[in-house]
Amino acid sequence: MSLNKKQIGGDFNDFLKEEGIYEEVTKRASKKALVFRILYEMKKQRLTRTEMARRMGTTRAQLDRLLNPENPSTTLATLVKAARAVGKQVRISLERA
Repeated sequence: MSLNKKQIGGDFNDFLKEEGIYEEVTKRASKKALVFRILYEMKKQRLTRTEMARRMGTTRAQLDRLLNPENPSTTLATLVKAARAVGKQVRISLERA
């Protein structure tokens, strides 16, 4: 059944804003995306968590907390440090809402 490009309801971002959770959901999704990218780079470079922690100048336990996508307390500074440890950089941009 075709809707002939007729949209029913609003978009998902509008829904999240109406629920008052847009900022939190966006923040957590961005953090998860960064963590998964860091994990991908670690795997690609065959970096162990122990070596990654050494490169970051931190402990393995702290690295495990950083790489837990459900941990909301990780700071942007820590994610930037992790990206540098795998030879990458974090870029942030502002876009029209």
